[in-house]
Amino acid sequence: MIIKNEQVIVSALDEARIDFSTETLWILNIILALIMFGVALHIRVDDFRALIRNPRPVLVGVLCQFLALPLVTFLLILFFRPGPSLALGMILVAACPGGNISNFITSFAGGNRALSVALTANATLFAIVFTPLNLSFWGSLYPPANDLLREISIDPAEMVEIVALILGVPLLAGVWMNECYPSLAGRMANYLKQISLAFFIGLILVVIYNNRIQIRDYLHLVFWLVLIQNAVAFITGYLASRLAGLSQGDIRCITIETGIQNSGLGLVLIFTFFDGLGGMAVITAFWGVWHLISGLLLGSFWAFRPVREEVRG
Repeated sequence: MIIKNEQVIVSALDEARIDFSTETLWILNIILALIMFGVALHIRVDDFRALIRNPRPVLVGVLCQFLALPLVTFLLILFFRPGPSLALGMILVAACPGGNISNFITSFAGGNRALSVALTANATLFAIVFTPLNLSFWGSLYPPANDLLREISIDPAEMVEIVALILGVPLLAGVWMNECYPSLAGRMANYLKQISLAFFIGLILVVIYNNRIQIRDYLHLVFWLVLIQNAVAFITGYLASRLAGLSQGDIRCITIETGIQNSGLGLVLIFTFFDGLGGMAVITAFWGVWHLISGLLLGSFWAFRPVREEVRG
């Protein structure tokens, strides 16, 4: 009887829609673009050249975000067999680039901040193509999610356009300003990032409050899925960078970059293309809250353990 009731709740969640008006979506788009612009004010063209000068750490980080994390997420889906909308939510989170707060947590944890910035720059550009591609590819391999994708009929080109507008354009504008007006960029960066992040958190809290009944009814379905997926994401980044023989600072950076995902972008895509599909929205919104907690906990753990770099002779 308990299993049957649980199946009914999952089915109801697949049909549920989270209340998110067109005006609120526009505000979220603008705030995310401002956050990305604020992050990009710390980025120089040289950060993109890091891929050429010292490609291994950046390549490991990018591969963790856009190949390893979607793959292990798909394996988790095969193991837990969640409902279609929950599975798509997990895949979408894994397909997004690293979250905007990852630079701060990496610095706090004693990780390689320069690598974190380089990964933000490169992963943001790669996300324009790989976020829609990963969602379509891995979603199609899980039959229940594939059926849902076919029903919705997403236009990949339109998704690429949305991601480019939210991430790509602000990134290029911020890099240009930092190259041409570095003093102004430095002054703007601190204020803009803090203000836009505060507005973003406030907006998400308002949405959660407006949908508190649905979230309360369904949170137990996503709680452990999010905690396990997030833990696996951190472990994936840690093991991959260890196996690649990277330094301790690089390992900390890539671990954090893999476990902190841009759930704000995920929410924009959900409300733009999936009409606020319940399972996707609840799992992505909870990710947005939980990865801040887990990231700060991990960062605090490492903050009291200074990095001991290997002496290379």
